Amino acid sequence: MSRIPNQSTLALALALAACAPSAEPQTGPVVASSEPASIAPVAVSGVSAPHGAPAPAVASKVEVTKIAKGLAFPWALAFLPDGRMLVTERPGTMRFIAPDGAVSAPLAGVPEVYANGQGGLLDVALAPSFAQDSTIFFSYAEAGEGGLAGTALAKARLSDAGLEEVEVIFRQAPKLSQGGHFGSRIVFDGQNHVFLTLGENQQRPTSQKLDHLQGKVVRLNLDGSIPADNPFVGRDDARAEIWSYGHRNSQGAALHPATGQLWMSEHGPRGGDEINLPKPGANHGWPFATFGINYSGDPIPESVGTQVQGAELPLYYFERSPALSGMAFYSDVRFPQWQNSLFLGGLASRDLIRLQLDGRKVIAEERLLGNLGARIRDVRTGPDGFLYVLTDEADGKLLRIGLVP
Repeated sequence: MSRIPNQSTLALALALAACAPSAEPQTGPVVASSEPASIAPVAVSGVSAPHGAPAPAVASKVEVTKIAKGLAFPWALAFLPDGRMLVTERPGTMRFIAPDGAVSAPLAGVPEVYANGQGGLLDVALAPSFAQDSTIFFSYAEAGEGGLAGTALAKARLSDAGLEEVEVIFRQAPKLSQGGHFGSRIVFDGQNHVFLTLGENQQRPTSQKLDHLQGKVVRLNLDGSIPADNPFVGRDDARAEIWSYGHRNSQGAALHPATGQLWMSEHGPRGGDEINLPKPGANHGWPFATFGINYSGDPIPESVGTQVQGAELPLYYFERSPALSGMAFYSDVRFPQWQNSLFLGGLASRDLIRLQLDGRKVIAEERLLGNLGARIRDVRTGPDGFLYVLTDEADGKLLRIGLVP
């Protein structure tokens, strides 16, 4: 293992964020919709959302330890009870990483993925029943007809050799992506349900179409069936899997450790990345409501403002897009200074973002790891109380982050 000294400052990290290009530009075609939208796109004046919290009173002085390297665009990390870690690589491989950093050969049994653009093998999470049956859940981009793709959710039994008894339990429909905006994060709610975040496949109007699964958070039973209390169950004009809608491309999600509420981070376009708290049946406004603009500098064609009638405001937003990816709450006793914090990976800003919370209010914002110049794809709190991050690159790394004693 090697140690990388952290000499970043908040000012440097903010400067990097200011000059960084967008990580994942919107280049796909837009599907026109002749159907009425689920809400009337009427702007609400004088309404805003919090953003730009000051730096914390005590800056974090961190120590970074390189655990493993040579990973091919790693996307997600899960901790196994035996001390090993399970990592997905976007081109379509899954590997074990031993506590000493040794990286295994690719595991057998991973289904073929659509490894194009932002697509590939995505999130992975241990099932609540993992200790009894070794079940894992994983998401990936799946090819369909006409060169288009969508997000799929599968479960399998994990063995030392690889994945066995693979079963796909959900498929995004219709498949519309040409390589962009798949989501996706997997979160268990502790009540035998699983949430999956779904990007809008760069087809903006579909986020508002309840008969499409683009731009949605879906909630499923652990066998892939639909919970009877989902908000749109029984409606002929809506997919019963939907929990919330009006999302753009969420690549981070986690349950708040105290409240059990689902939080998610969401890519904006050029500006307007958001932290949202999806509620059952809630509309989060995209593309009618956004704090961002198009990558060309023009307004989003469908947008009528930062808030529209009937849509939820974000809990917090970023005027300049970090290109938010993985996220993790911190409540461990190892580093009390970080308690009540939310950590977020920044792809375009190439840093790790810490939001200090007071309940649901963001009271401070800190940028870390900016001196590494690395795209941060995932961040997790380890069972040892350290943070673990994955860097998104051809020679991807697994890093352990802690505070300097």
